Amino acid sequence: MHRRTSLSRLALVALALAGLAPSLARRLRSQSARTVYRVPVTGTIEHGLAPFVARSLREADREGARAVILDMDTPGGRVDAAEQITDAIRDARVPVYTFVNRRAFSAGAMIALASDSIFMRPGSVIGAATPVSGETGEKLPEKYVSAMRAEFRALAEERGIDPRIAEGMVDDQIEIPGIKPKGQLLTLSTSEAVNLRVAVAEVADLDALLIRLDLRDGAVVAMRPNWAEAVVRFLSNPLIASLLLTLGGLGLVIELKTPQFGLAGLAGLACLALFFGSHWIIGLAGWGEVLLVGLGLVGILVEIFLIPGFGVAGIAGLGVLGAGLFLSLIGSYPTTADIGQAVGGVAIGLVIVGAIGVAFLRHLPASKRLAGILHLGSAQSAEGYVSAPARIDLVGKSGVSLSELRPVGVAEIEGERVDVTTEGEFLNSGTPITVVRAEGMRVVVRPAPKLPA
Repeated sequence: MHRRTSLSRLALVALALAGLAPSLARRLRSQSARTVYRVPVTGTIEHGLAPFVARSLREADREGARAVILDMDTPGGRVDAAEQITDAIRDARVPVYTFVNRRAFSAGAMIALASDSIFMRPGSVIGAATPVSGETGEKLPEKYVSAMRAEFRALAEERGIDPRIAEGMVDDQIEIPGIKPKGQLLTLSTSEAVNLRVAVAEVADLDALLIRLDLRDGAVVAMRPNWAEAVVRFLSNPLIASLLLTLGGLGLVIELKTPQFGLAGLAGLACLALFFGSHWIIGLAGWGEVLLVGLGLVGILVEIFLIPGFGVAGIAGLGVLGAGLFLSLIGSYPTTADIGQAVGGVAIGLVIVGAIGVAFLRHLPASKRLAGILHLGSAQSAEGYVSAPARIDLVGKSGVSLSELRPVGVAEIEGERVDVTTEGEFLNSGTPITVVRAEGMRVVVRPAPKLPA
């Protein structure tokens, strides 16, 4: 009886919870629908920032957030990284607003134009988006400017902004009467951006923006990069990337000199995996780059294991490998600084790997895999392999040349035909000779002295 009463109570509790579940779910959905995600877009825009912004937008979509606010203060950065962020913004199902919190230059202006609306803090600026060299600050060639101009024009048309204003931020040769003369880039202050309808309104801070958007009743979730994104940004740093390439190459070179596959090989493969994995995530390395690196390694291995000497396969393999690594370090719109940094990183890595690799191949213990290739083994005389002894017994004996010695030929010495060589002079056939020394396989002769009459 007591057990039946307990079961009845449990059933009543379960029914009560089941009845409350829809109410709790509706409350959670309602609370999530009032949530606003704040995503900081600060500092230089580089490849490590793109996965963070994309992940924040996906999470906001998944949680049914009411809006995402990009809190922006950036001097600009890489155009290809900005393109990844703009694509993520345009694909997002949740409204995305940009709050220009002081600066939105260059790539930052592109990201801002991709959002649904732009709001600006007093004293902020937006524009100055012409692509320049990160090393010299000079304007890049027309093909880069044209591509950037088209991107800005398309974003402006999509958001209902005058496309000439967007193009004027990129190209100083565009003249907009009453707004900007030819020869100057367009950079707008807060009031100018509002007057030209680039920005919707001027707001004092984030709280004022929430009030303006009627989002003040919702919770604000401040997004931050997680540990994985921080690790990817660290590994994709050009200096760290070059170090990973060097360590990966050295690990594989050391592995060639060890009898079995061990720690050096695993470490080398791990370094290469970290390099390509991090660059794959941030969008620098793709299947093309991986294929080039694989073909380069195949060419080098063919040269080592199948073809004697070092020839076409090895040189082609090194070239293709270097091209794959180089392309993995630059993006869609590389500046001269990006190209120089990539060339330097690959060159330094290959030189270090080559130098240390030669030292290892010469001085480390022999590898079973390389013994037949580098002739590292030896054979004993008992096994039937004996080198020809020096013909010391012929030293001082006389003979006659049977052929012309130029300087190598054949002579007869005490009835035996012997391959001989002179000390450099040419002798005619039938010349009397004397053996002066025997050096391994060489029997050295000179003309015999003439006897007195």
